[in-house]
Amino acid sequence: MRAILSEGPFLPLALVATSLIPALLIFPLPDRAERARRTINLAGAAVKVVLVIVLAIGLQAGQVYEARASFLPGIDLVLRADPIPVLFVFLSALLWFTTTVYAVGYLDSGTHRSRFFGFFSLCVTATIGIALAGNLVTFLIFYELLTVTTYPLVVHSGDERARAAGRTYLRYTITGGAVLLLGTVWLQAVAGTTAFGETEILRAVAIEQPGVLQAIFVLLIAGLGVKAALIGLHGWLPQAMAAPAPVSALLHAVAVVKAGAYGVVRVIHDLYGAPLAEALDLLTPLAIVAAATIVYGSARALAQDDLKRRLAYSTVSQLSYIVLGASILSLASITGALAHLVHQGIQKVTLFYVAGILAHDLGITRVSELGGLGRQRPVTMAMFSLAALGMIGVPPTVGFMTKWELGTGAADAGSTWVIAVLVVSTALNAAYFLPPVARVWFGAPVDLDTDAEGGAEAAGPIDRDAATAGRDEPGGASGRGQRATEVARAPDQRLWHREGDPWLVLPAVFTGSSVLILGVFAGAPLSPIDWARDIAIVLVDALP
Repeated sequence: MRAILSEGPFLPLALVATSLIPALLIFPLPDRAERARRTINLAGAAVKVVLVIVLAIGLQAGQVYEARASFLPGIDLVLRADPIPVLFVFLSALLWFTTTVYAVGYLDSGTHRSRFFGFFSLCVTATIGIALAGNLVTFLIFYELLTVTTYPLVVHSGDERARAAGRTYLRYTITGGAVLLLGTVWLQAVAGTTAFGETEILRAVAIEQPGVLQAIFVLLIAGLGVKAALIGLHGWLPQAMAAPAPVSALLHAVAVVKAGAYGVVRVIHDLYGAPLAEALDLLTPLAIVAAATIVYGSARALAQDDLKRRLAYSTVSQLSYIVLGASILSLASITGALAHLVHQGIQKVTLFYVAGILAHDLGITRVSELGGLGRQRPVTMAMFSLAALGMIGVPPTVGFMTKWELGTGAADAGSTWVIAVLVVSTALNAAYFLPPVARVWFGAPVDLDTDAEGGAEAAGPIDRDAATAGRDEPGGASGRGQRATEVARAPDQRLWHREGDPWLVLPAVFTGSSVLILGVFAGAPLSPIDWARDIAIVLVDALP
């Protein structure tokens, strides 16, 4: 395979290598090689963050970063750093670092840890490839690699619940990948290219074959919509909560679902181009699907007592803010969509970090068990509360900034119905997030052994995070998690302010505090909103 490298090819390849090489080094390590595995993991994640910063500085200076290799006749594999990809790469690199720190603390015992961290790194390799893909064929290859590498993480625990979740995950994602492949092949046959940024080619094709391009668009969005968890295609996501908490954080904030939403943005704005998509009457139906998903996900979250399932349905809803904003042709709405790639990530990863801490240390997996935890672990639960308020959209959190941009953008575009959707969604967000927050700070502690429903074991299936002590995962109702629960519930005031393992708490503090800090300084240069607006200006300038 002949490689053609443009100016500055090192960085795209290095960004992929900084997680691929750690994966290859980690797989052969025995489980007892904790120090070596930790060092390799953290070194790779840290180097990736540094490279992303260098990449962003270079792009500001006008540098070109592209690596290209011949693949099939007329088709190249391309890794290219454009402004939209770099925003996604920055999110992936930063949250991979924090999630790696968290995972090191979370998986401090058990078996198959080298396998876990090897696939964990491969998952991020696929995500970076998706972000930097310069055409739809390259995107598709890494998109399918993401499916393959996340499956072992979903089924890591090895019990029947995890295996069932893995089967569901594969059914959905393999089907979605096949549909995406069909659309990609059809587009290549019709247009002779699937390159991002060459929208004029599809505009020429649309003059003679508008119906064909409409059908291809539907296939592409349906294929991407599985990982983006659009309504009707989301069924795998709540079941995937059988995975350990670090995997849930990765799925919901960094990799799988974000890859789907990111792909939708690129198809609209970099493949078809928003003017063509609008002319083909494709964007309004997509916006309606996104709006329905927003309301549906929030409504389903209301009924969940299992904390991770509530967060999963919240993800179904929150992801579609990105799709909705990308479907409305105004500067503010596109800004909100791009910024929410980052905003949703830091908010949701914080919530899953805290959910994992509660399961790992206390055996707590249900919303109804959160009473009084703010008095026991004030810092940890403060981060949970900040992220929850951000999801609702309380100012000045980053969640408010997203909804403000989407609302003003909808008004500018004359799509005032979107404002009603945002109002309904915000009310539902408050309905399923405010009660847990209130229970955390003002509720009475729940005795897990003698509650009215017969305790944690009698109340129904225990979350995998809380039921695997002495096996693949730490914590749970039958091991260290139960012992921690008994201690934490005891009236020993000395332990009420003990936050737990710093490897778990510090990542939550970093991302949770960012929910507020990035909201307060949203107008500062290089904030996610500022970065997203600069990208949106370029996209809007292409509009007629």
